[in-house]
Amino acid sequence: MSSFHTPVMQKEVIQFLQCHPGNIYVDGTIGGGGHANEILEATAPDGVLIGIDVDDDALRESERRLKVYQNRTILVKGNFAEMDKLLKNLNIQKVHGIILDLGLSSHQIETAERGFSFSLNARLDMRMDRTCGLSAYDLINSFQDQELEKIIKTYGEEIMARKIVKAISARRRISPIETTVELADIILRALPASVRRGRIHPATRTFQAIRIYINKELLNLYQAIHCGIDMLNDSGKFVIISFHSLEDRIVKNVFRSWEKGCICPPDFPVCACHRKPKLKVLTKKSITPAISEVESNPRARSARLRVAERM
Repeated sequence: MSSFHTPVMQKEVIQFLQCHPGNIYVDGTIGGGGHANEILEATAPDGVLIGIDVDDDALRESERRLKVYQNRTILVKGNFAEMDKLLKNLNIQKVHGIILDLGLSSHQIETAERGFSFSLNARLDMRMDRTCGLSAYDLINSFQDQELEKIIKTYGEEIMARKIVKAISARRRISPIETTVELADIILRALPASVRRGRIHPATRTFQAIRIYINKELLNLYQAIHCGIDMLNDSGKFVIISFHSLEDRIVKNVFRSWEKGCICPPDFPVCACHRKPKLKVLTKKSITPAISEVESNPRARSARLRVAERM
């Protein structure tokens, strides 16, 4: 795999997807094409891979990496939350498996101008799709204190959100906060020394919160699971790799909800919602990477994999 990105749990993904020649699979976050490459190899000679991403850099890298499979690969710019529409535009009604790898790519983190990393100095951005939408600069410099605090607390699970926002507010009254390093320094100075000495950089949760909010990551994930379920053939597999508790909780709860089907209150004598089960959850607990994988790729340490099968 190129330095663009090292995909996580490739072996497990292929095992759970149960790839077969002639089948159609969707990689809804194709990134650098790592998982896609393995799927195409496993489905030779005539399996088809639909690769979706909002990131132009990712699509260019995938096109380069998967060039040898170009007659079996279709790359689409779009958000996985709309995969049903994207697939129907290609006259594809059903697929045999879907993989969503929700993590940032190494390329996104390590390319300074993308503005994702607080260790690389660049203008605040953090948009997955740099052609549209609210940027981190817009959010940090224009949102009201109360709203900003709510975002950092909700999406970063940051217990010191109020202190951080107070420091941001004081700084932006002087002049706009322009760069990643500026913002990280403001956060660092706002927090007690005991927090600054912690294992995790004090800016980590705030940067996560901003990124999740401006890219609508949790809403898009929720929508993607619901529309993806209906795009699966019977026995089709849905594989999702998440990297923090907010994502994993959504995956776990939505999978379980569609395994149960009925959402009527427990005291109802008979079902009134008529909601039928659509999934069988294959991973009762999330699967984590092997120790050897984490040793070779430390960014894999927070990965959690869950799988469901269409009924």
